[in-house]
Amino acid sequence: QVHLVESGGGLVQPGGSLRLSCAASLSFGSIATMGWYRQAPGKQRELVALITIGGSTNYVDSVKGRFTISRDNAKNTVYLQMNSLKPEDTAIYYCNAGHVGLGFDVYWGQGTQVTVSS
Repeated sequence: QVHLVESGGGLVQPGGSLRLSCAASLSFGSIATMGWYRQAPGKQRELVALITIGGSTNYVDSVKGRFTISRDNAKNTVYLQMNSLKPEDTAIYYCNAGHVGLGFDVYWGQGTQVTVSS
């Protein structure tokens, strides 16, 4: 079982920055992948950024050069630094973790709202 706690969402003006954090607590096993997804009103949830335990990253094209994902393996925490935010980045952002225990399971955080508006 993995529990994810997110923080850092809020309201920011276009061009501003926010940093999201997601801490995972687990009783056994390890977190292989951690990532951020987002879902805007009326749209499907999409992958924003993903990072493996080895540090390999993947980003959706629309955030490349503006967002940076990082993780602290010792703390099982993933961060998403979001710069040059645009109104189209407005969405609920969900933390995601791929847990390797008895098998492989995916867990989700509760979501944090990011609103980019003047």
